Order: sequence, then structure tokens, then C-alpha cells
Amino acid sequence: MTAIIDKPVRLCFLTSTPLNFIQGSGTYSGIVTLAEALRGLGVTIETRSPVTAVQPYTLRRYLFNRSIARQDFSNFDATVGFDLDGFLLRNQKAPHVACIKGVIADELRFEAGLSRASLRLQAAWEKRHVSSASLVITTSRYSAGRIQRHYGRADSKVVPELINLAEWLRLFAQAPPRAAQAGIRLLTVCRFYPRKNLPLLFRSLSILRRRGRYELRIVGDGPNDRQWRALSVKLGLQDCVTFLGDVSREQLAAEYAHADIFCFPSLQEGFGIVLLEAMAAGKPIAANDASAIPEVVPHASLVQGNDPEAWAAAIEKIASDPALRSQMIRLGQARAAVFDSARVARVFLETIRPVLNPPLRGAEFASAAAQ
Repeated sequence: MTAIIDKPVRLCFLTSTPLNFIQGSGTYSGIVTLAEALRGLGVTIETRSPVTAVQPYTLRRYLFNRSIARQDFSNFDATVGFDLDGFLLRNQKAPHVACIKGVIADELRFEAGLSRASLRLQAAWEKRHVSSASLVITTSRYSAGRIQRHYGRADSKVVPELINLAEWLRLFAQAPPRAAQAGIRLLTVCRFYPRKNLPLLFRSLSILRRRGRYELRIVGDGPNDRQWRALSVKLGLQDCVTFLGDVSREQLAAEYAHADIFCFPSLQEGFGIVLLEAMAAGKPIAANDASAIPEVVPHASLVQGNDPEAWAAAIEKIASDPALRSQMIRLGQARAAVFDSARVARVFLETIRPVLNPPLRGAEFASAAAQ
């Protein structure tokens, strides 16, 4: 990519999300991909994050925000805080953009006990962040609506998540051939939180395996790991469910490449970056008709409700209909291109342009964006 701006732009990214693809999950993936794409457009990006892994995570986030509140950002054109990060910033010379990846107040309704209490505190901080920011950006119309409902701000701008398409296509091409095996391979990728709803997929698999040969491979880990492994055994699925845990990006690309159908039973998503990865890999998708998912994959087989029979029927339909699979693959690959990182980074720059200090002139940006 070549630079698209005629003057230097310096942004400071603020995030307490763990800076790796395993712990940081989709949030980190979105942040690092955006930073790389903006650098390709000539923007200087500095990222500030916690220097020590204080536990618990909620305390780490608070201490990080208290530390950055005392820092000087006057040499930046803007600061960009992700989710709640930046909620203690006050009287800064640089304008501040709140970039909300997932609305915490929406996520916490699926949690219980200490996790729910921790998220409720984080949601209060995120609300303060949204209320005080010069500009609020979020990843979907769904999330914009949740921000308005839970935090009372109605002017959020939507800039979707993004994918480095060239890099993922390279990884898919390097994947080793899939070993010969009969049957249909299902894949899901997620952190193991209640809202990811994997038990629904297990119960639908219990139905499917009575009708044909199906296997499910699961990439991810998290608080519900032990519980969900026990459920798979209780349902007698240990011979057709493989828990892969956290894997490298190369291994993940191979799992996408070898899958027949990508399944996403999540009940709540601010966007769902794994959907972009599955589309780029040329996989038909079965997903829950919930939250932001229909915005991201309108061409997918969207299943309403929490019914294992309906899920089994949707998966079986995809598996048995070659024409449907071909159509879903074609539409998905075309749609993934819409979210290519270079394109979305330009949208991000255009969206923050009015608040930059000093502002990037519209004519400057328009002529550059046309390149």
C-alpha cells in the first residue's frame, strides 16, 4: 500500500486488551490489523498498553487507565481508546476517539456471579468513556444501537472490523492437504464464554450423527472449557468432537482450509471477526440469527432461536446441497473483500478526520483516498 495522506498523522492507540491473538482474541486481531493498515496509508501509530500482567484483569484495566490519565498526548493528532480504555482521560490537548469493539453492558447479560459483577464495573467505565469522547466509533449497527440503549449516546459512527485478506489467503494456500476422510467436518472458533453457546452445537451434532458422518473441531479455550468438555462426553460425542485449544495462526488457517462448514452459534457479537476469516477461506456458514451476525453474513444459513433440530436441519441442508454451498462460498468470498484492511482503514481515517488536531483537510483526504 502507498501513503494516502499529504501530511503526517500521529495516532496513539490505548488498549488493555492482551496483545496477542490467543488472549486478545478478536479484539486484538482487529486492533493490530487496523494499526498495520493505517501504517500502510502513511499514519504513525504508537500503542500503549499495560506493562505488567496484574491480576485480576479488571484491576489491570483500571490501573492502566489511571496510569495513562497522567500521560501527555499533546504530540498526537488524536488518541484512540478501545472499549473502556481512556475513560479517565480529562483535559487532554489531543482529541479522543472511543472505539467500541464489544458493548460490555450487552455482553454481561450472559454471565453470572463474579464474572457478571466484574463486567458490570467495566461497563460503567465504558459508559464514562463513551460519554466523554470527542467521537465514538463502533463496529456494527447493532453495537451502535446497544451503545445508545445502555450508554445513552446516539451519534456513534460505524466502521466495521477488517481482515488482511492477502495475508490470510497466503496462509490458506500454505496449509497442508487435508487427509482423506469420509464425512462432513464442522469447525467453530471462539473463546469459551457462555454467550458463545457451544452446547447448542453439541446437541445439534447429537442429532446429525444419527443421520450421517459428522465431526466437529473446536478452536479456542476459556472459562467454560471444563464444563463444555464434560458435556460433550455426557452426550457421547467424544469420538466426533475434537477440542484443539488455542492454536497458531498457521494452524488456524489449516483448520479453516480443511473444514466443510463453519458453525457459529454465538448469541451475542458486536461483529465476529472469525466470520470474515471463514468467508475468506471459502467456507459456507451456519450461524445464529442474532446480534450483529446477520449484518456481517447476510448470505449465511441464519438459524433463529436456540433449537438443536433447526440447527441440525440447517447444517444438513448445506452438506447435502452442492449448489447452495457453491453460492454461499461465492457470496462469502465477495463479501470478505468488502472488509479488506486497506479499504476499512480508509473509512476509519475518513471517519476520524473531522476531530483530528489539526483536522486533516477534506480535499487533502479526498484526493488521497482516490488513489
